[in-house]
Amino acid sequence: MTELTPSTVPWRHATILVNKVEIHYAEAGSGEPVLLLPGWPQTWYAWRKVAPRLIAHGRRVIAIDPRGVGRSGKPECGYTLVEAATDVHELIGKLGLSTGSGIDILSYDLGSAIAYALASLWPADVRRLVMCELTIPRPGQKQPLPSQQINLRSWHFGFNRLPDLPVQLVAGRERLYLDYLWETKAVRPDAIEEDARREYAGALSQPGAAKASFDYYHESFSDAGIQQLAEWLAKPLAMPVLAIGADGGVGPLLAASLSDSADDLRSVLAKDCGHFVPEEDPDFFVQAVLDFWAATDRT
Repeated sequence: MTELTPSTVPWRHATILVNKVEIHYAEAGSGEPVLLLPGWPQTWYAWRKVAPRLIAHGRRVIAIDPRGVGRSGKPECGYTLVEAATDVHELIGKLGLSTGSGIDILSYDLGSAIAYALASLWPADVRRLVMCELTIPRPGQKQPLPSQQINLRSWHFGFNRLPDLPVQLVAGRERLYLDYLWETKAVRPDAIEEDARREYAGALSQPGAAKASFDYYHESFSDAGIQQLAEWLAKPLAMPVLAIGADGGVGPLLAASLSDSADDLRSVLAKDCGHFVPEEDPDFFVQAVLDFWAATDRT
């Protein structure tokens, strides 16, 4: 059999109506399903390098565009983690992805926040959860003025939470905005190739996409959204959880934030890698996932 590459994966694209929103997903391969949730500002395409490696190990991959992202619907409101997780919950049910023991989920950045909400609200949906490169804010968390290095990695979080201004400033400059993120948040910016940059900038340029993109930050990480996260964190997850960080990204912060919030927590750190681990170092990412699955397989 010819070895698959990111450009030769035979993706099958479809949309499904869940929670009153059309959700786009791309699937490929056969075997036990695994659900992939991308981060901001990426689309399903963020998994193009991970997918062929998982397919080679006998897995069926389903990569989704969350609401407001890529080819999915862009409602005027509803960008809380609860609403986004509800979309995923209904998608899992309608596609028959969970057969009673839950489905393996790989998630990254914003996708990890959505996946964490799903695991908290519907734990039966999730067999094992992989989270990557996310810092989970807590109510009343005090932050000193960050170093310039940290500021380069995190400035967008505060900017994206501003009302109205981000949409106005980014409109027509989507490629400029995103290229700056790729160049400053990646250790290996060349890993975000030209075709990927066009994909992400094109997705953010669609009508309503920028507003939806920034609304995730307004709604999911509002004071009320952060309080909701704190309530979930207070109830440890029972399923196995893998936290993946990068030394050029959030480092061990994700694992630290989950230390009291998962009964079976494991963690790994990607070396010489920036925030975009599935794209910058897909070999490391997939091997970490395979090792995690092997260690937690039910016999």
